[in-house]
Amino acid sequence: MDFFHGQESLTTIQWVLRAIISYFFLLFAAKLMGRRSIAQLRLLDFTMALILGNILAHPLSDEQLGMKGSLLTTAVLVILYSIGVYVSLKVSLVRKWIEPSPFPLIKNGEIMYKGLGKARITVDHLLSEARKEKIEEVHKISLALWEPDGTISFFLSPQLQPVTPKDLHLKTERFSIPSIIIKEGKIDLDGLQKSAKDTTWLKNKLEIMNVDVRDILLATIDTNDDFIMYLYN
Repeated sequence: MDFFHGQESLTTIQWVLRAIISYFFLLFAAKLMGRRSIAQLRLLDFTMALILGNILAHPLSDEQLGMKGSLLTTAVLVILYSIGVYVSLKVSLVRKWIEPSPFPLIKNGEIMYKGLGKARITVDHLLSEARKEKIEEVHKISLALWEPDGTISFFLSPQLQPVTPKDLHLKTERFSIPSIIIKEGKIDLDGLQKSAKDTTWLKNKLEIMNVDVRDILLATIDTNDDFIMYLYN
């Protein structure tokens, strides 16, 4: 455990052990913080990412620094982060400070200049984000909101939104995701079970199509028993 404490010099193996411990400790910390910190970097998440990266980086680059302080500090910060998330969920005032409500950047085709200043972005940035959503003209936008995570939500004017089956009073089937029954040349038994099929049915299906399971990259089946497969190219 000499590599755990500060020293004048470390061997190659000791450096590797430090990196391995820091890596798995950071993974464990991220697991404790939950999916939220990975899915979206808001104020609290962004602050934690900067601090944790900085704390764990020092003992990985300076042999005179021990790992105990970094790991202990990281553990305390993870606990504080978890408390902060819990408090923000329970106390509305804290939640509004950490995750403020979205505000408009565009309303009824008009750019809200004060909103741009509040978000600290330029008109060019706003237009760039609109182009990413395949919107080429500002007047087509009914509402654009600056979200707490730094993204922009765009809503087209009602007359420009695509027609849906509901608008045409058409009957639609219930949405369902096809089950994966073959993936990368291997049969997915869980997918077969979900689709109410078995290996005998699948083997007969492949024999009729004259295809070997090892040649299939992906195969799915939906609720209508439509079998679709993609072969290795």
